[in-house]
Amino acid sequence: MPLSPEVRRMFSGFSVYLGRRIVCMLRDHAESPVDNGVWLVLSESTNPNDPALRREFPSIRSIELLGGKISHWLLIPSDSPSFEREALHACDLLLRHDPRIGRIPKSKR
Repeated sequence: MPLSPEVRRMFSGFSVYLGRRIVCMLRDHAESPVDNGVWLVLSESTNPNDPALRREFPSIRSIELLGGKISHWLLIPSDSPSFEREALHACDLLLRHDPRIGRIPKSKR
């Protein structure tokens, strides 16, 4: 609540914005569950292969639906045994304004 997030429909889930920055997408799709969970959006300066990020989010992986074309979106899969802990950790990082998460989307115009 202290961040005043805005939730918008996006693809087969709900995107979460903090101001102009998209920070994540929440997905729970019955017909294609392989990529269900929290899709984290990394900043322009964050390396998706950063070992520190991988230690903080042990289950994080690329999103199959994106076919490897968008590497700055990573999934915390909902079927991971550590999903709840990792999702709460992502929320803690957002509350602390961690610069590794979130980016302003490019305009469609």
